[in-house]
Amino acid sequence: MLWIPLIAVSLCMLLPVGYLLFRSISAGSEALDLIFRIQTFEILANTAMLVVVVTSLSVLIALPIGWLTVRTNVPCQQLWGVLTVLPLVIPSYVGGLVVIAALGPRGLVQNILSQVGVDRIPDIYGLPGAALTITLVGFPYVLLTIRTALWSQDPSLEQSARILGKSAIGAFFTVTLPNLRPAIAAGALLIALYTLSDFGAVSLLRFDSFTKIIYVAYESSINRNIAAVLSLVLVACAFGLIFIESCTRGKSKYYRTTAVSTKQLYKVNLGWWRWPSFVLCVLVVGASLVLPIGVLLYWLTQGSGPDYKIASVWKDSINSLYTSGLAAGVTSLVALLVVGLTLRNPGRISSLIERITFVGFALPSLVVGLSLVFFTARLVPFLYQTTVLFVAALVILFLPQAIGSIRSSFLQIPTRLEDAARGLGYSQIRVLMRITLPMVIPGMIAGAAMVFLTSMKELPAALMLSPIGFSNLPISIWSAANEALFAQAALPALLLIAVSTVPMIFLLIRQPKGMQ
Repeated sequence: MLWIPLIAVSLCMLLPVGYLLFRSISAGSEALDLIFRIQTFEILANTAMLVVVVTSLSVLIALPIGWLTVRTNVPCQQLWGVLTVLPLVIPSYVGGLVVIAALGPRGLVQNILSQVGVDRIPDIYGLPGAALTITLVGFPYVLLTIRTALWSQDPSLEQSARILGKSAIGAFFTVTLPNLRPAIAAGALLIALYTLSDFGAVSLLRFDSFTKIIYVAYESSINRNIAAVLSLVLVACAFGLIFIESCTRGKSKYYRTTAVSTKQLYKVNLGWWRWPSFVLCVLVVGASLVLPIGVLLYWLTQGSGPDYKIASVWKDSINSLYTSGLAAGVTSLVALLVVGLTLRNPGRISSLIERITFVGFALPSLVVGLSLVFFTARLVPFLYQTTVLFVAALVILFLPQAIGSIRSSFLQIPTRLEDAARGLGYSQIRVLMRITLPMVIPGMIAGAAMVFLTSMKELPAALMLSPIGFSNLPISIWSAANEALFAQAALPALLLIAVSTVPMIFLLIRQPKGMQ
């Protein structure tokens, strides 16, 4: 009986891919015509170019910032360790709104430069604007993995290189950087998948990527086979990125010769370079965090017009908190069930089920939304455009986040404690309540915080699956941004950033002391 809920979870995770396959196969030759037409290859080239540019820029920003905030004596090191990660709380559609408001044809920069005779600045729309926006809000995905790897690296390796005559820079390139390859690859995968699935920034900045074209096809076409087939191509691209990342790992092994707690990390004395490094941190935080918040505050002070109702923003906030909190709770419980049963009942079936639950990691939210719309409209219409369906989509999308956190906590529980409790006559339920749950709760809270954070920012699923008349902060921001009503978008955007900052700060506090 315990396997029934696991199988149900697996089927739900496979539902989007399965339905897209069914829809594409049923389209017959039309599907092949759609895949191999020139326009599809042009969209693929655009999307690939965006992924390459954003991933490259993110690594170029995250690598020096990660090294400076972990391994050097840069001034205000711990402060930069926090502030450089906080751009994760800014959704890409808010970033796109800020870029347009600041660098657009009638933006703040243009207004300032027009006073000194500059009538027009370079066009921000298209690839430049989309790449800039996604990089500024997404580079912390790479930064987090690099900082974690730097903190866990064996300090004796770098110290040995310095003893053998290597300079700080030489030791970095010959010892530290090669050992960072898995972390850089993992972070690059995260930002590449994030870029591939982004909808808000590419739409606002008028860049034709897969997500934008799929949504346009979904909204405007009576025959939605086009959206389904293009969604399947997008999923194939996502799995292709995962395969490429696994190949880049190679067969190299990376071991420590000492425990993390036995030696302090070697701190590089930057000397005169402390201040240029300080300026670099200021520029990164200024562009990715201070500028967006500053622009939003500016537009907030400009007023929102007579038709603007604070009550509607309050209602949107309540809706966002409700659905995100519900998604975080349900996802944590589902993740606890999956991890508990698969780890305590090892085997091929449990291993397969656990891997299936990570499918959501590779599924863009637009694809999940499109699949659930098709499925519920045809088979379970009573679920179509309900809160239940919206929350289910959030669970499918973000279950891997909760599983990763809870699994780490589960692996730290000695099985002999549970065996000893059962030997003393404790029932399975009592063992769970008295021993297992108290030790897993920190991981559940961390997983729930991450799911809450990402659910608060989720836009495509909200647009496609939320009930009629339902509005939350992402929908409110999106509606105002589409009509260039920057002042009306400012307050909900600032509220979204403020609420999302709370779980982000919690996750940063849980890091080891040296990581902050």
